[in-house]
Amino acid sequence: MSKTLYERLGGKEGITKIVDDTVDAHMNNPAINARFLPFKEKPEQLAIIKKHTIDFFSAGSGGPANYSGKDMVTTHTGMNISPSEYMHVMDDIFAALDKNSISEDSKKDVLAILWSLKDMIISK
Repeated sequence: MSKTLYERLGGKEGITKIVDDTVDAHMNNPAINARFLPFKEKPEQLAIIKKHTIDFFSAGSGGPANYSGKDMVTTHTGMNISPSEYMHVMDDIFAALDKNSISEDSKKDVLAILWSLKDMIISK
């Protein structure tokens, strides 16, 4: 029996590390960091965003998590995220996956998830 994507990403611990590494990359990415740097002054809000992201990816990858955040359209409405910004976010996510030694097959599965979400996020 094959492992779920959740298991291949390292479970909650692995996904937490990937999310932390991704947020760090976003903070250092000049193409998108203006959207993320303000959260350095709001650590409680950043912690909530990270928790929702961890729960979202855990639930969406076959894990036992319960995502209680808003849906993707509601969350991103008014942000006017450009296609270019979305691609930079994806690049940062894939850098975090590489940093955490995630397999190519698992990265393809993550790509499929991210690609399925793009129309719910871009230009809302």
